[in-house]
Amino acid sequence: MALLAGLVGLGATIGATVSNEWKTTSRASSVITATWVFQGLWMNCAGNAIGAVHCRQHHTIFKLEGYIQVCRGLMISAVCLGFFATAFALVGMKCTKIGGSDKVKARIACFAGLQFFISGLCSLTACSLYAHRITSEFFDPMFMAQKYELGAALFIGWGGSALCILGGMVFFLSLSDGISKSSSHADRRRYVYSASYMSSHGKLQNQSANGRRPPDYNNTSQQFDKNAYV
Repeated sequence: MALLAGLVGLGATIGATVSNEWKTTSRASSVITATWVFQGLWMNCAGNAIGAVHCRQHHTIFKLEGYIQVCRGLMISAVCLGFFATAFALVGMKCTKIGGSDKVKARIACFAGLQFFISGLCSLTACSLYAHRITSEFFDPMFMAQKYELGAALFIGWGGSALCILGGMVFFLSLSDGISKSSSHADRRRYVYSASYMSSHGKLQNQSANGRRPPDYNNTSQQFDKNAYV
């Protein structure tokens, strides 16, 4: 369940990262032409009612606004962490034969959960930062440039981040479960070892008690008699 949530969240994060609809203008702005503009982290696109869409990439990184560059970095970090978290989660699952004992698998799964959790936080931060910039410009009466609305990629990113965080929290719980099971197995082995040791020790004492010879008083008396006249 946790791995499925993480995989779906990772797919949604990748889809939001490559999408060009982070912000879009209203399609009802013009009744005749009905043109609209939508932008993403990598391209600016324009479309019309006929169905023609024209996109162009951002020409340079240095002329981009700071919040776009921050969102790029956060989304790329979220995707990379999601990939590594998926790999560690496959190793830490109990159904796989690699990874060692249950305690080691629980630690690997906990590390995968931490990566999923951080990945979800990165995606959530990027989408929230971008949405805050759009809403602040939209409701600012002094902002005279083109105003945009929230695009579909933001909602996809929020959903993916929620699933990644959920999967990470479920993987966190596997650490305590694996440690408790390993400690119970260790206590059971210790109890079995102590019981077998006590039984074997008791058998040895019984054998030694049964095989002990009684003291020979005749020999001692003869030795005493021989040495009495010396």
